[in-house]
Amino acid sequence: MVADDSTLAVDDHEFDPILTAILANRLDGIVREMTTTLLRSARSAVINSGRDFSCAIATADNQLLAAAEGLPVHIFGVQLQAEDILAAHPDLAEGDAYLDNNPYGGNSHAADHSVLVPVFIDGEHMFTAVAKAHQADTGNSLPTTYFAGAKDVYEEGALIFPAVRVQRNYTTIDDVMRMCMARIRVPQQWHGDFLASLGAARIAERRLEELCAKYGKDQVKRFIRGWFDYSEDLMRKTIAQLPEARLHNTGAHDPFQPYLPDGLEFQVDIDIHPQDGRILVDLTDNAPNVDCGLNLTEATTLAAVYSGIFHGLRGQVPKNSGAFRRVEVRLKKGAAVGIPEFPHSCSVATTNVADRLTNCVGAAFAQLGEGYGIAEGPVGMGVPHAVVSGYDSRTGERFVNQLLMGAAGGPGSATADGWLTWNVPSTAGLTYRDSIEIDELKMPIQYRHIRMMADSGGAGRHRGGCTVDMAFESKEDGVSVIYPCDGQIVPPRGVLGGQDGALAAGWLIDIDGGETLLPNNAVVTLDTGQAVRGVECSGGGYGDPLDRDPERVLKDVLGRWESIGHAREAYGVVITGSGSDLSIDWSATATVRAALRDRSPVSS
Repeated sequence: MVADDSTLAVDDHEFDPILTAILANRLDGIVREMTTTLLRSARSAVINSGRDFSCAIATADNQLLAAAEGLPVHIFGVQLQAEDILAAHPDLAEGDAYLDNNPYGGNSHAADHSVLVPVFIDGEHMFTAVAKAHQADTGNSLPTTYFAGAKDVYEEGALIFPAVRVQRNYTTIDDVMRMCMARIRVPQQWHGDFLASLGAARIAERRLEELCAKYGKDQVKRFIRGWFDYSEDLMRKTIAQLPEARLHNTGAHDPFQPYLPDGLEFQVDIDIHPQDGRILVDLTDNAPNVDCGLNLTEATTLAAVYSGIFHGLRGQVPKNSGAFRRVEVRLKKGAAVGIPEFPHSCSVATTNVADRLTNCVGAAFAQLGEGYGIAEGPVGMGVPHAVVSGYDSRTGERFVNQLLMGAAGGPGSATADGWLTWNVPSTAGLTYRDSIEIDELKMPIQYRHIRMMADSGGAGRHRGGCTVDMAFESKEDGVSVIYPCDGQIVPPRGVLGGQDGALAAGWLIDIDGGETLLPNNAVVTLDTGQAVRGVECSGGGYGDPLDRDPERVLKDVLGRWESIGHAREAYGVVITGSGSDLSIDWSATATVRAALRDRSPVSS
């Protein structure tokens, strides 16, 4: 929904900018305390090492209020989940807690278990605290939470909890716990993660009660109204600085055998109305749901659009429902990029196509010209993000965990090079990279190498971030490695003359060292001594590489991000010397750049 302009003016008698800043930061502080609680008390490595989780606070009328550093793909749909809770439980009360992972409601995908706690102040429901964490296992028919080949939710196999009450009067409902403990492969690990999420949400409940006790419930309500109106006004002013335009962009997921032999193409239409301070995004002209796990959910579709818009805009705007009022998103039910219809699987809804959509929206703004938009970021959850499972003879127990060892460099932008640890657009640099030692303690694997790849970022006036090459081997027989990669065929694109990012790839390495190329969607079983190796995509470049400051190119060469040969080939910068004693040959650089601009051969 887009608010009428008459609602924009903030009541000067009600709006206190100093108190607003204090309370906005207090709320962010509460979310950060939730985050610390979950990070330090969860059991699975994907949460306590990789930080694949998010915390947020919604209002009682189902608006996103505060999310601090939550992952975009998680937090931009929290308001939909809060709405689902109210619809399913009109009798919600203090002491309740709810478990939701329903992809056909407001959740991101079945692997993201969300614990939602309604917060009551003096008997009135005022907030909903949300802790959403990606699980190591959710009971899928294959030991992975990214089941790209699932033709429907039944083959996917995950336990689905559509806004299910799990606590009443602060007492846990054991029936739900027993369901999960009986079905999930690592029940004690899951239960520990659940308790960590519940603890994070209860921390928020306590801190919100303290906040309202200190400032008064009525004052906090006035703050919420003013904060949303202020955020909306900032968004309106930011949009007003854009040219009026209609943007059209397309995106494509790699072919995916045998499910999508031609890949999945989609398109986005964006209407910018600066005089009204509004943006309309139309996704209705897209293909229907596909018979595999690549369908988006409503929450991840919206999250990708909002993320792309925030990436493409210039200016800082609070990420909450006030800002969302200025953006209208039109979706079609039954579309792969839209709102899914049951029972189509949405197992991979938080990445892959969601990353492609975020890229598509953000890059569309570059059509406005220099200074606008962003290049495309790396895509795909390859070997560095595989779900690894099997039996560990050291403990005598089964294990399941997802790796978060990727370090794919981000896209170049109008103002900066790609961020080295961007990861994928859906997380935008907010996940952590695993600890090697923790991974090797929790799983019978050993890393062989993790190394940055020079010359791998998309060249540009601002280059894309470089990527990594990594490999790990199994220390047990029968270890399963599953991942739903993308980006082996269609690279992340550069914009405004920037070059595309590097392609992804994966290999199975046998005991004798022989390498076999793996497909995008790989299900591999390793025996002792066998290994997998993966290279991630990198970010695309922004602007013509020949406009990059030669001094920055030299700095990249000294830092080993670029080689001397690539500096000349891609950037037209001639560097002489050896070792750390390097310098720019300015005369030769001018000649080479002139020749490259003319696309004529240059003698060496």
